[in-house]
Amino acid sequence: MAELQTQNGSIEAHAHARHVRMSPQKARLVMDLIRGQKAQAALQTLRYTPKRAAKHIEKVLRSAIANAERKAEDAGAPLDVDELFVNTCFVNEGARWKRLRPAPMGRAFRYQKRTAHLWVGVAEHHVAAAQRVAAIEAEAEAQKGVRGTARRVRKALVGKQGGPKKGKK
Repeated sequence: MAELQTQNGSIEAHAHARHVRMSPQKARLVMDLIRGQKAQAALQTLRYTPKRAAKHIEKVLRSAIANAERKAEDAGAPLDVDELFVNTCFVNEGARWKRLRPAPMGRAFRYQKRTAHLWVGVAEHHVAAAQRVAAIEAEAEAQKGVRGTARRVRKALVGKQGGPKKGKK
């Protein structure tokens, strides 16, 4: 799932993975490492973190970055991936799988296999967003002037050549 928000010109997107087969408490330890980091630095941190949760969180982070790129492309706005940072990330508890283990004298012990929901959101840094919006506005203004200039030149050329006037044949 992905979502695009353009508040104050910044681009935000998120991705999540549900029912990941690991304890939420163990996944939170890894999430705390990347919160607030730039996206590329967070990927490097996850790559060299010797925890099992790092692989799953890296996959979700890559998905969030790809979602941001796709949403920016659909909106027609250029996006610098190097300016993305991990805006929000958290782990919620998923469904628990309840299992029974055989015990002495015909009894059974219950145990639970925990699952987690991983959620990672990335956003464009506000300075980069302001620069991107300013560049888009400047380009639109430049294009507006170019179109007007071309129209004026065309009109001047038709006037000098004495071409056919409208309404007369």
